[in-house]
Amino acid sequence: MEGHDRKSGVTEHHTSTQPGADSPSSGGVRPAHGAPEVTGVDEDTAAVTTVEEVEASKKGWFAYFKTRDFYIVLVLGQILALCITSTNTFSSLLVGQGTSIPAFQTFFNYVLLNIIYTSFTLYRYGFKRWYRLLLKDGWKYIILSFLDVQGNYFTVLAYRYTTILSAQLINFFAIVVVVIVSSIFLRVRYHITQVAGILICIGGVGILIGSDHITGATASDGISKGNQVKGDLFALVGASCYGLSNVVEEFLVSKRPLYEVVGQLGFWGMIWNGAQAGIFDKKQFESATWNGKVGGYLTGYTLILAMFYSLAPIMFRLASAAFFNISLLTGNFWGVCIGVKVFHLSIHWMYPIAFVCIIGGLLVYFVGKKVLGEATKPWLGKNQEHGVTGVGTARRRVVRGDTVV
Repeated sequence: MEGHDRKSGVTEHHTSTQPGADSPSSGGVRPAHGAPEVTGVDEDTAAVTTVEEVEASKKGWFAYFKTRDFYIVLVLGQILALCITSTNTFSSLLVGQGTSIPAFQTFFNYVLLNIIYTSFTLYRYGFKRWYRLLLKDGWKYIILSFLDVQGNYFTVLAYRYTTILSAQLINFFAIVVVVIVSSIFLRVRYHITQVAGILICIGGVGILIGSDHITGATASDGISKGNQVKGDLFALVGASCYGLSNVVEEFLVSKRPLYEVVGQLGFWGMIWNGAQAGIFDKKQFESATWNGKVGGYLTGYTLILAMFYSLAPIMFRLASAAFFNISLLTGNFWGVCIGVKVFHLSIHWMYPIAFVCIIGGLLVYFVGKKVLGEATKPWLGKNQEHGVTGVGTARRRVVRGDTVV
């Protein structure tokens, strides 16, 4: 998918418009085998059009709805929501087998990401340049992976101590964190329709939670007040870490090749998660049940989570961390749909209404957006000249016309 650059008529160069800004590749150093995503722009790769010219091709409040990107983003969001729902299902199946190892089971995901994406990065960059990447930009990826690992760990941990209702409500805080941090540090300005879309989506989840409350799915099951407060705090920490990691990853994948970012996330995440699993999951690991079913569930969990981590950066490029988070709100609906078959659950009549409400919010979010939608990032310059020409970026559209991949 990323390899289409070799077939295009654009010469791949890595001389940056901001010396040293992009990576160890600045200064005109070519990677060992050429990079499939352009991280710098010179005269040969100068924009054939400008952002304004691209966005002038379609006008009106519903201009973005007339583009292919809109439908890709909408479908991609639901694929990601299904991935999250599937991993939650596998986690529930593991618990049903007597295996509850939240940190350890995610460890395999980071290992797989590291094997796939770090190997590809080494192939493209060569070992020396990859090592310089660790020395110069490694701290950025250490922070990203730490936030991601803690988001996973504390969110799973929260469900041990608090009710599903409380955890779901607090998870909304991730959206708040994304909007605030993006506004302050990345200079993102949200249109009134975007705010309205977010609120409508949250209203849809409110209907889901209300349905769960009516049917008793959110019952506390004897959870003490002390444990519930502890669980709520864990959920708050997890949501905050998720929100921060989403914003950091959106920033990094807009400026660096996708395989580099995901590879580094897997590399450092494997170290963080491995250490955490060794400290906190030791007793659970020893008492866990190990059989063929557990092995199958762990395999399914790992493969689907790896797919999620591979697709999420494309969503960050095509849309934003905010839209990414509200797209995942349909996960509860998909969870019940899967639960009907796997856990023999029943769908309450309020669930379809909630799903339609959330999808409606996703549509409202993009009302008033121009042709490029949220693919244009304010921190990348007027014509996205400081960004990577990669899959899903506005820079790729500017340089190559109507091209997503």
